[in-house]
Amino acid sequence: MKNDGKATWWVYWAVTAALLAGGVVMLFAYTPVEATMGPIQKIFYAHMPAAVISLLACMVVFVAGIAYLWRKDLWWDHLAASAARTVVVLAGFALVSGMVWAKKAWGAWWVATPRLTFTLVLWLLYVVYLVLRSSIESSDRRAIVAAVYGIVAFLDVPLVWFSARLIKDPLHPPKIGLEDHRMVVTLLYWFLPVLLIALGLTIGGLKRAQRQAGQAERSAPPDVV
Repeated sequence: MKNDGKATWWVYWAVTAALLAGGVVMLFAYTPVEATMGPIQKIFYAHMPAAVISLLACMVVFVAGIAYLWRKDLWWDHLAASAARTVVVLAGFALVSGMVWAKKAWGAWWVATPRLTFTLVLWLLYVVYLVLRSSIESSDRRAIVAAVYGIVAFLDVPLVWFSARLIKDPLHPPKIGLEDHRMVVTLLYWFLPVLLIALGLTIGGLKRAQRQAGQAERSAPPDVV
């Protein structure tokens, strides 16, 4: 059964890698160049899915934290921790890709606009979440503290979301003009490999945490009566 599980994961990541490679080929061979920003605009097709799906991962941390406080089941804590790692990876990629895009398109790596600032704060919040978890030895206390922190940290998500839509940003246009249907197809396609990466990281991290918890439980000394 263990070998079957490993084989399944190999297939999963092979399919994900193939879809990711297909997306890269699509960018060069299928997607037209945006008239205003030029080739650098093609970063957008990976940048936007990573940003959006990182917010969904934040929601998983939020819901899992509430579920842990309600059920006191460490499975929810493990899910929250794994989703938080996914947030750090995807939001980190969104920040870096956005900086590369900004430097080429607008001549600045970083401008402290509300959208960029709230996104950086979001990334830092979940980095601190992981650091905080690693500093607490007791699994029950760690789960409670992390659950409360994860619920509070989620408050930054609507700030990121609405800042992109309601606050004028000198760098980011209110929307990217995808005037060619091939641009829309490319954007929708890229959501698939990015989503598979997010699911793979989250589910893989959850399985690893469950496995480590089981090993720790088996190696713990028996209770003395």
